[in-house]
Amino acid sequence: MMRSGRGRRGDVRLAILALLNERPMHGYEMMQELVERSQGLWRPSPGSLYPALQLLEDQGLVLSDSANGRRQFTLTDLGHGELAARPTGVAPWEAMVRQADQGDMALNAALRHVGVAVNQVAEAGTAEQKAKAEELLKELRRQMYLLLAESLAPREG
Repeated sequence: MMRSGRGRRGDVRLAILALLNERPMHGYEMMQELVERSQGLWRPSPGSLYPALQLLEDQGLVLSDSANGRRQFTLTDLGHGELAARPTGVAPWEAMVRQADQGDMALNAALRHVGVAVNQVAEAGTAEQKAKAEELLKELRRQMYLLLAESLAPREG
């Protein structure tokens, strides 16, 4: 079961190469793509992505170009060769999704949907609707803790 939201060691390098094989991207764009493609399981931090990009650039596998104050990365011919030399397999994000606990995936998806709804109420709701939403969230939190407490309670039998 994958709970941490982090990819295995080495995934960042392969993920960057795979993404840049599709098209040039900015670093932030790569982070967003990885979150989306892993269905929220993997949220690489700038502290893991940018050093990997720098290393790939130092190795001649990617090239960066600053345009409009942002660095865009492109896969070089050497980078294409590195990727082609790897055994054909699934992308790191696909492997992560396949190996994930489906209950965790469903719960994460439900939480994202609730988050979207809460943001919409916060942006467009009346004061009354916001107060009601706050009460609903407090009750949901209470119910979640009760759910956990049920599994910890000794069973009579």
